[in-house]
Amino acid sequence: MSNREGNLEAPTRHPLDWQNPDFYDKAQCDAELERVFDICHGCRRCVSLCQSFPTLFDLVDATADGEVHGIPKADYGRVVDQCYLCDLCYMTKCPYVPPHAWNLDFPHTMLRAKAIKFKNGEVSRADRLLASTDVHGQFAGIPIVVQAVNAVNETKPARAVMEKFLGVHKDAWMPSLAAQRFRWGAAVSPSKTVTNGQRTPGKVAIFATCYINYNEPGIGHDLLAVLAHNDIPYVLVDKEQCCGMPKLELGDLESVARSKAANIPVLDRHAREGYAILAAVPSCTLMYKQEIPLMFPGDEAVARVQEAMWDPFEYLAARHRDGLLKLDFKRDLGNISYQIPCHGRVQNIGRKTEEVFKLIGQRVKVRLNTIERCSGHAGTYGVKKPYHELAMKIGKPVFKAMGKLDADGKGPDWISSDCPLGGHHIAQGLANNQLPSAPLAHPLSLVATAYGLK
Repeated sequence: MSNREGNLEAPTRHPLDWQNPDFYDKAQCDAELERVFDICHGCRRCVSLCQSFPTLFDLVDATADGEVHGIPKADYGRVVDQCYLCDLCYMTKCPYVPPHAWNLDFPHTMLRAKAIKFKNGEVSRADRLLASTDVHGQFAGIPIVVQAVNAVNETKPARAVMEKFLGVHKDAWMPSLAAQRFRWGAAVSPSKTVTNGQRTPGKVAIFATCYINYNEPGIGHDLLAVLAHNDIPYVLVDKEQCCGMPKLELGDLESVARSKAANIPVLDRHAREGYAILAAVPSCTLMYKQEIPLMFPGDEAVARVQEAMWDPFEYLAARHRDGLLKLDFKRDLGNISYQIPCHGRVQNIGRKTEEVFKLIGQRVKVRLNTIERCSGHAGTYGVKKPYHELAMKIGKPVFKAMGKLDADGKGPDWISSDCPLGGHHIAQGLANNQLPSAPLAHPLSLVATAYGLK
């Protein structure tokens, strides 16, 4: 295979050499950015994925000779700022990723540039605060305070102030704080023991995640209800910090390392004891399956947690293959417009949520409309003032597909995505574009509904 031919082998990922001082050498990083940009310019296959690539190609096309070397280095940051590390270019589009000799890793090159920007103090205080989920989540569950914060989120004058001082777009959907945190109200696990399967551990440890704990605990409770219905014993991980994904997106790798130092020893104890570790937010699962292992190669505890970490639907599908998933679904779900989020797609587990929905559809009425495309929300990207309108533009094909009428002229009965944030972004996009919509429900909540548990 010549270097000009694409790689047909499965993508492989090299460890992130973030503790090497050369990693933060701006001149070396700029040289690598130019090399990567030149390859991307010659291919242009990823133009529809996110705004990084149109931004890059517009910069190239504006040069005197239409080549990357004509782009001022100061403009490289315009491309970097548009990358939200979804990894789709690496995992689904690029023919030049390792083991190809060109060794192209666009997202980790962007991450390197973000890390240099952060280390040089060029990230705003507002952006740092927005990525500090454990900080603003601490208000969840506090009477009066919760109501006050949620009222601010819903008040136009207050949102205008937030836009000015915090950089949060006044029209972007923002999550509400929960009146009671998930960890405070989680039910006690059933004590019944289930025979272990060939693929799946017979007991589960729940990594609550910031979002489920502070913002939408109902999703976590629905997961527990599904596990209890299937006689699967579970525990909650004793304590936890944010998985580190918002800090990773910011380039704050030292904060990611601190989250790792807090979480891995606790998670490793569960991994050693034979638990499957589940997290209901794909980004959190991805951190332990991919990003933290790439940052800390050779760390045995990290490797054990990586092996023990499961997407909830990956786990449920495997339980079914082991003959251990109950199929006593009772309630029709009707038309479901379901979006596979980027951080679910790049886990290399297949379309497991769709697989479970189709399994439900063998017992009760389910008509599934699956959309496999980025919603545009991408963590904090979709709520920031410079990017919210771009995020809505990126998500517009998803919005149109989600609101599509079926053959009988009927719209969706449910809107769903494994990513709770992306789901709300889609719901907002449907409303903004006056498309057929429906109640938003997480896939775990829909499984609980199909079982008749809610």
